[in-house]
Amino acid sequence: MPPRKNRQTKAGKSKKKPLLWTLAIILLLVVGGTIFYFTSIYNQLDNLHKTGSASPFAAVPSPSAEAVQPPKWEGTEPVNILLMGVDARGVKKGEVPRSDTMLVASLDPVKKKFYVFSILRDTYVNIPGYDKERINTAITHGPNTAMQTVSDLLGIPIQYYVYTDFQGFIKLVDAVGGIDYEVEKDMVYKTIADGPEYDIDLKQGFQHLDGNMALQYVRFRHDATSDFTRTERQRGFLKAVADKVISTTSIIKLPSILSQVTPYIDTNLSVDDMWKLASVGYDSSMGGSEQIPPMELLTEEKTSGGASVIGISSEDELKQFVQDTMTAPEPTASPEASPESSPSATSGN
Repeated sequence: MPPRKNRQTKAGKSKKKPLLWTLAIILLLVVGGTIFYFTSIYNQLDNLHKTGSASPFAAVPSPSAEAVQPPKWEGTEPVNILLMGVDARGVKKGEVPRSDTMLVASLDPVKKKFYVFSILRDTYVNIPGYDKERINTAITHGPNTAMQTVSDLLGIPIQYYVYTDFQGFIKLVDAVGGIDYEVEKDMVYKTIADGPEYDIDLKQGFQHLDGNMALQYVRFRHDATSDFTRTERQRGFLKAVADKVISTTSIIKLPSILSQVTPYIDTNLSVDDMWKLASVGYDSSMGGSEQIPPMELLTEEKTSGGASVIGISSEDELKQFVQDTMTAPEPTASPEASPESSPSATSGN
């Protein structure tokens, strides 16, 4: 009898060993996969900041404005990020194209609100270290000059920039699986100069937009209101893209998304700053979205060459407009609009 018990004990131990090894292998796979996932994300984020010959600004001289570094973000005060999209078609290697789109995203970590300001590209401003010119030329002198120019215009510090081109935008939209969006009207524009790949041909209605269709939508400005409604469309569409990026499905696919867009993006954001912004931005909601300059402050000016540009009637009023947008109180529902006070809510009809 005793020997039989020993045999049973040994048999029990031998059965446990495969189970323990299986659990250990599963644990290693989970831990290894998690480490690989976050390492992949970290490396891709770190590669967003281009240096040396990989930088799109490698050939840009470093004037005095470039020596002024953007203010450091401590993580508790509002942070302002300049987003620039450029059209690199026809630009020679080493040259920096003018910005086709300029937006400022302002995130308040205390109020958990973010604000978006789109800047009309023909706005005539002083560019530090250079003559007065359209604001879309500021980036040709480097990102620090562009940030300082926008900071002077809006009256707020610009800590970071994100720079991309048409291809980067297309890749981002495709990487998140496209965007379901309402196209408010037919949009058609064709020109021999640009080539058929940049034709715009969209039909009105709710539809699924891939990267190429999305680019057509945000580029369109060939109507009576031109760049004014285009900037409004851009703000609305970028919000839809942001919502898709932070969705559960896209978070799982984040390493793949980053690998597709990283070659087309440059930024001065560090990985640590990206993590901090992501944690704040995930819990934040839209606080306001405005055009710069607003319609009531627009004037028409002429450049030294006689071309028409957009002027600003009062720079002080423009700065106050920005502050008012970011400090506006939360809208409150009036008692008349509440369901409890509505006649239809109590009439039983």
